[in-house]
Amino acid sequence: MSLMQILSAIALTTLPLVAIAPASLAQTAETQPVRLQFQGVVGDEVFSCESTYTGLGRMDSTVAVTDFRLYVSDVSLINEAGDRIPVTLEQDGMWQYENVALLDFEDRSGNCANGTPATRTEVVGTVPAGTYTGVEFTLGVPFDLNHNDATLAPSPLNLTSMWWNWQGGYKFVRVDLENQMMMGEVPQTQQHSPHDGHDGHGGHDGHDGHDGHGGHGGEPGGMVQGFLIHLGSTACQVEGNAMRPTTSCGNPNTSTVTFENFDPSGDVIVADLAALVADSNLMTNEPDTALGCMSGPDDEDCLGIFHNLGLSHGGQNPPEQTFFRVK
Repeated sequence: MSLMQILSAIALTTLPLVAIAPASLAQTAETQPVRLQFQGVVGDEVFSCESTYTGLGRMDSTVAVTDFRLYVSDVSLINEAGDRIPVTLEQDGMWQYENVALLDFEDRSGNCANGTPATRTEVVGTVPAGTYTGVEFTLGVPFDLNHNDATLAPSPLNLTSMWWNWQGGYKFVRVDLENQMMMGEVPQTQQHSPHDGHDGHGGHDGHDGHDGHGGHGGEPGGMVQGFLIHLGSTACQVEGNAMRPTTSCGNPNTSTVTFENFDPSGDVIVADLAALVADSNLMTNEPDTALGCMSGPDDEDCLGIFHNLGLSHGGQNPPEQTFFRVK
């Protein structure tokens, strides 16, 4: 074979690779933006720190909401084939880090004096180009990010008001309620969570959250001035001395939320406080337990809250979650 024939053969062999490679790379690089909208509500009303809400819980309580924040993670869109496609979150240095996003519905006005001025009602990122008809996310912080020191963590995991301690981890949901029917009538006492009540003050990287809600209430089991909902992991274990990393949690208390019929371009995911407390008595507290529901596995005040979050409690299997809905 002549030199010319050899060169021609090599060219014919390599040309298809040269032609296909750029097209293949362009195909894998195609993405589309995602901007998932969330909204905090109380029944039919959009949540406001300035408002007082009536008819909540089993006893139709009148309450003011003094905090309303939560973490979501592992957000995915569901395509037409039913596949879960992870959303690559925008790393904005404030609201989103790795696969975790903070949603903050309070604005430090009115009743929310211990919150932060800035709000956040969306999750922003990208997915491969395609058609998506559903959404799925986890309410909570993944284990590998949940057991660090919040004072050293990047934003939004630097909010000490959303953190118990390094062993227990973060408060995945923080909702603080004040019972307006009882304010001024019952002596205030300090009550603690099963996480030793570790709630720091101050934040970093633009968040300056405070935690002034040590607990408002009377004698355990009596009428109370407040109902705190702090969801997080419990029964978390370490090996060796107490300063070693957490190895596991008996009750992770993370909840997976799925909506099969969801339009990412126009639908809104609603977090409804009225639905969350629908099965709770906001005017009393179980004896010898933390005020409201601070995720205690033996606290009966958590039963309705956990079930409405789609979580088991006290060995009871949960019904479908009702806290989130789509509109």
